[in-house]
Amino acid sequence: MRVLICHNYYQQPGGEDVCFESEAALLERKGHSVHRYTLTNDLIRFMCGFRAAARAVWSQSAYRELQCAVRRGGVQVVHFHNTFPLISPAAYYAVRRQGARVVQTVHNYRLGCPNALLFRNGEVCEKCLGKKFAWPAVAHACYRNSVAATGTVAIMLAVHRLLRTWSTLVDIYVTLTEFAREKLIEAGVAPAKIVVKPNFVFPDPGPGLGRGGYALFAGRLVAEKGIDTVLSAWDKLPVKPPLRIAGDGPLAPQVAALAEREKNVVFLGRVSRAELLSLMQEAVVLVFPSKWYEGFPMLVAEAYATGLPVVASPIGSLKSLVHDGRTGLHFRPGDAQDLASRIEWVFSHRREVSNMRAQARQEFEASYTAGRNYELLIDIYERALGAR
Repeated sequence: MRVLICHNYYQQPGGEDVCFESEAALLERKGHSVHRYTLTNDLIRFMCGFRAAARAVWSQSAYRELQCAVRRGGVQVVHFHNTFPLISPAAYYAVRRQGARVVQTVHNYRLGCPNALLFRNGEVCEKCLGKKFAWPAVAHACYRNSVAATGTVAIMLAVHRLLRTWSTLVDIYVTLTEFAREKLIEAGVAPAKIVVKPNFVFPDPGPGLGRGGYALFAGRLVAEKGIDTVLSAWDKLPVKPPLRIAGDGPLAPQVAALAEREKNVVFLGRVSRAELLSLMQEAVVLVFPSKWYEGFPMLVAEAYATGLPVVASPIGSLKSLVHDGRTGLHFRPGDAQDLASRIEWVFSHRREVSNMRAQARQEFEASYTAGRNYELLIDIYERALGAR
């Protein structure tokens, strides 16, 4: 099969990048002809505001380049991960004009929310979901705290909704969870076009032993990821178990202050993926306190691959990804006292946590291996080709 995989990198690396790179490498290992088309948001620094906004709605350069790439490679399927903002929906028109089929993995909630998070002012917000034009987002400057920037995204969504780009040019949408599928339907996508396929972990890091004796938080240090809840929970714990925090972001100063104050808290900053997997293998528990609707956090799949239980807020997809009492524990979103009580339980119930480690690893082997993902991915491509 001849596949072109497309991705617009954000300025901050994340799970979407890992998914894009992992799927491309997986297809190559299986002998398929894989081409890549990528852009990075670093290019925006060299554009004026008007040019960047116009390109988000329609990128003529991406249109030309993708037509050439499909024609030159004899591409059958073009698989998009992120097109925003530099590739733009113009890419779908270029690909279809050359006779290739279109698959779009949906990593966030952009089709129903200009800031892609369904999150505003510290809480879940669905005011724009299902609207023809996202007036509430523009009024609240939800994207980059800018009315102009939010308006650009809202116009892009409205224009291509009017042109029926989303409904006619994409053969199959891939969501990472059933929860994301439901939200995509609310955003106006036909249920028959949506397939659920989770992310996967490759290579398999193997299960760890959890002998490090510490809890682990990893991720962007921003409000929606719930790092503030973690900091408050550790303040409330009478006996504070060791905590390691890996990541970077706007709330890094607060994390550094806690690490300065508490000798059991270690702030690691940004770490490599290999270092993170090693940390997971030796951790007792992963703390995942998100306050927003996560897509499919790679951290959960990676935790399961290393046999690491997860304490998570059961919001959005996390409610079904983390099985309370089996692969981890749930706590009330944003409730630091409830999180503190769950952490106390974890560090005082070694036998039960050991059983959770085994269950977490079993969950990985059943759902998140490269072999299982390859079967699902090829089935999606064949289904897209059948749409001819």
